[in-house]
Amino acid sequence: MSMSSAMSAGVSGLAANSTRLATISDNIANSGTYGYKRMETDFNSFVLNQHRVAGLYSAGGVTATTQRVIEDDGALSTTTHPLDIAVSGRGMLPVTSAVDLDNGFTQMPFMMTRTGSFRTDAQGILKTQSGLVLMGWPAQADGTVPLMSRDTMGGLVPVQISANQTAGDPTTQVSLGVNLPATETQPTASGDPLALKIEYFGNLGTSESLNVTFVPDTSDPTGMSNTWVMEVRDSASDPASNLVGSYRITFDDSQANGGSIASVTTLSGGAYDPATGAIGLTVAGGPMDMLIGTPGGTTGLRQLSAKFSPTNITKNGSPVGNLTTVEVDADGFLKATYDTGFVKTLYQIPLVDVPNPNGLVSADAQAYTISPTSGSFFLWDAGDGPTGSVQGYALEESTTDVAEELTHLILTQRAYSSNAKIIQTVDEMLQETTNIKR
Repeated sequence: MSMSSAMSAGVSGLAANSTRLATISDNIANSGTYGYKRMETDFNSFVLNQHRVAGLYSAGGVTATTQRVIEDDGALSTTTHPLDIAVSGRGMLPVTSAVDLDNGFTQMPFMMTRTGSFRTDAQGILKTQSGLVLMGWPAQADGTVPLMSRDTMGGLVPVQISANQTAGDPTTQVSLGVNLPATETQPTASGDPLALKIEYFGNLGTSESLNVTFVPDTSDPTGMSNTWVMEVRDSASDPASNLVGSYRITFDDSQANGGSIASVTTLSGGAYDPATGAIGLTVAGGPMDMLIGTPGGTTGLRQLSAKFSPTNITKNGSPVGNLTTVEVDADGFLKATYDTGFVKTLYQIPLVDVPNPNGLVSADAQAYTISPTSGSFFLWDAGDGPTGSVQGYALEESTTDVAEELTHLILTQRAYSSNAKIIQTVDEMLQETTNIKR
């Protein structure tokens, strides 16, 4: 009984070391595979339940268990393509199967991966060559992402980018930095209005203009009135009624705040907000804020004894532009850049996290799926909770340490040979037993 159990133990040792050799082979073969997570083999003794009998022992042998160490992070390798995406820290990218997507299935599998070289296909879908499709939350027209459910993939859609898309960015805010000459408000001044033309971009990318005139008040016979009437006209509005706002602006002449706005009176058009220094205008394309400065402030409209000088006029918006590049930032926002300099948010890529990453089920192409031992998933904004950041121009390298695997390979070979020697020894002992003559 003892010799037969010894042979069984040797056989189990051969099987266990064969399993370990298989995982070592897999690790070494994938030492250059981006996103690969190494396999580990653990040995556990197998003990037979038996009554203790003096001089007798039955060997149980050994069992081997394997596990993929998914929680280990690989080093990040920089690349030259913006859509080579990796995760720095905890978390995974949500993906699905390109095969199911191409076949038009409505229920697509939810998978995740740590890294991928994503490229657009003929329909503009971002996918890897191995068939993983990147998923994300689509942004609204203004670039914001609405509130999404975090424990379901229902809001996720395949990321799609049209290579020939164009986009415009309508102007919604104009900031005026202008000095008005204080001497023009004297009773002896000419009273001629000062004109200023400001370009802005309409909803269809057209170039429009705000025609602003500053009319000095010269009615004070005692000296400078420090008062102007600002009229704003819109080129895109009906010429007969293109006046969109008229405001009486009085400037401070005190020692402390000389040259700053003292008060603004709305004569027509949108109201002036003294807290923000903004005037709400309604142009042909919709609402627009014109920032002229706050009372007592040092920016915006000023009135000093100097010439009329529009020193700092800024605005947002841009004309229609062509797509030049698409990149992902550390927060997981996929943004398109156009040749006009306009940057638009297209999608947000959340990061998937589970309580036990090592409990995930491995699939092809370095992808993983949820299992009962991994726990339920949760979709985080990159950088929130336990998750790390999203990195473009980067791929995660394999977690295989070739030197360590070669060391394990030597040990496995020695252990395999030793177990084979056990079987050979038992065979020789059994042969001696059969050779005993009565």
